[in-house]
Amino acid sequence: MKIRIVTIGKLKEKFLIDGVNEYLKRLKPFAKIEVCEIAECKTLEEEGQKLLSQVLRDSFIIVLDVAGEMLTSEEFAKKIAALNLHGVSDITFIIGGAFGLSDEVKRAASFRLSFSKMTFTHQMARLILVEQIYRAFKINRNEPYHY
Repeated sequence: MKIRIVTIGKLKEKFLIDGVNEYLKRLKPFAKIEVCEIAECKTLEEEGQKLLSQVLRDSFIIVLDVAGEMLTSEEFAKKIAALNLHGVSDITFIIGGAFGLSDEVKRAASFRLSFSKMTFTHQMARLILVEQIYRAFKINRNEPYHY
């Protein structure tokens, strides 16, 4: 499976960089994963166009959206497994910037995912996302998560 994370902005804090890199390393046996960082723009519409330009053709698009559907880790794992079972081999996750996502990006989504009713920074959302993707693969393989 190929997973692409398209996001606005670069990580700045060392603890976030280290955390994301740790989970990207852990994900290597399970999927080919790529992170594409887009520079912040002056408008949501411009950001939206740049985000969508990085989505590969036929990729299943999951956007992180506060108004999206909340799933448990187990439900998220089932979603990933079901996509794979139905022949989806390419998933793109989109994380907007500090001001959210354009309507165009939300409309392009195959699925809108919310982590919580709480608001997280888009940098923190990236760490949570890679951790949950890793957890999903561990759940789907019936492997222990905590060592």
